[in-house]
Amino acid sequence: MKKNELLRNLPKMDVMLNEKKVMELREKFSEELIYISMKESIDYFREKALREEIISFSKDDIFNKFYDLVKNKNTPNLRRVINATGAILHTNLGRALLSKEALESVLQVSMGYSNLEFNLKDGSRGSRYDHVEKLLMDLTGSEGAVVVNNNAAAVLLVLNTLCKDKEGVVSRGELVEIGGSFRIPEVMSYSGVKLVEVGTTNRTHLKDYENALGENTGALLKVHTSNYKILGFTKEVNIEELVKLGEEKNIPVISDIGSGTLIDFSKYGLRFEPTVQSYVEKGVDIVTFSGDKLLGGPQGGIIVGKKKWIEKIKNNQLTRALRVDKMTLAALEATLKSYQDEERAIKDIPTLSMMTSSKEIHKKRGEKLKRSLKSKLNNFNIELCEDYSVVGGGAMPEEKIETYVIKVKSDLYSSCQIEGKLRNNKIPIITRIYKDYVIMDLRTIMDGDFPVIVEAFMEIEGEKM
Repeated sequence: MKKNELLRNLPKMDVMLNEKKVMELREKFSEELIYISMKESIDYFREKALREEIISFSKDDIFNKFYDLVKNKNTPNLRRVINATGAILHTNLGRALLSKEALESVLQVSMGYSNLEFNLKDGSRGSRYDHVEKLLMDLTGSEGAVVVNNNAAAVLLVLNTLCKDKEGVVSRGELVEIGGSFRIPEVMSYSGVKLVEVGTTNRTHLKDYENALGENTGALLKVHTSNYKILGFTKEVNIEELVKLGEEKNIPVISDIGSGTLIDFSKYGLRFEPTVQSYVEKGVDIVTFSGDKLLGGPQGGIIVGKKKWIEKIKNNQLTRALRVDKMTLAALEATLKSYQDEERAIKDIPTLSMMTSSKEIHKKRGEKLKRSLKSKLNNFNIELCEDYSVVGGGAMPEEKIETYVIKVKSDLYSSCQIEGKLRNNKIPIITRIYKDYVIMDLRTIMDGDFPVIVEAFMEIEGEKM
């Protein structure tokens, strides 16, 4: 069929909108959504005809395109996915999963009004930080605490409060960049602090800090390089030495420990990661860390430290601009309460549970998923193998956690095709590829995800039947 004839055969909008199949959808979807989707569907075939990319089409083709558009427009952009990658704190997939208690707390404060900034005891205006400050003080041993929307904001706020228009001294080996191009030098600049680099990339001595001090020194900054390691001929100044120097010169010491943990993971067979409370005990003036990494809570930048500095931070005008909402505070409070009993925290907080659970648990779970897949599929090679999970999220970069994975391949599709089809599933399943196999790590897959995975593979196989 020629281009002009194709264009003449395009149906009119009002005709298509009055089709029975379209009319039935008016009960489920808005008039505006139906109108826009139908227009886009007709325009799609018009453009195809103009570019001579099609030789024919039918009303059914237009309707099917229209229906796909309606479904896609009605599907949330931000939605649940299944993380089968084995990266526990996957930055692109939302990092830490909230505990059941945290979710229930969020639901309670979201469904009605709350005492976010209201003191129930005396009926006066309250502070939103009161809901978590005492908990953070008790858990870390600090004199005060503030929570803002992420750790980058926490560092910016602390620097702006303690040493705006002054110099911040930091080792060259700690001028890190994390995800999203967040760099320590840039955040110092935006906070109004002049960066003074000391030492070299691999070696920094106490005398380097001492030689950099002057009348305009505002703070000594220590950054925990949680997302990379320098090995070999190295030297860094430990936090105790820096605190002693700060006390002698009356200069505050700020420590950004990044991921931040309240638990010594070495007790559970993982690499030692310094705890927040250990920095507080050593006399650090201000400690900053993330809420949605090793802590296992919602996104947030947590600031703990000495009372005189915390009060100044609270009074900084930037604090209001960077403050967290009621849902974040509700989730954080519930998460922190779990830490009042370490055994409970390990059990209830998903991040901690995934990090510390034994590989044998995941072997049994893997055997169950393998049986389910093999019972439903005929054209897939399915294996259960040992492998390694990672912590992810810029935390513990060297840590490999023994796990079990499902390896899948097929003569029907390449591994890239299988990966793509799983990624575009109704509930997307995010996997990884290794040596022509699609890999699914049991450590980051929930039990409730098993039926979704089996159904997705059945649909993939059914496409070739």
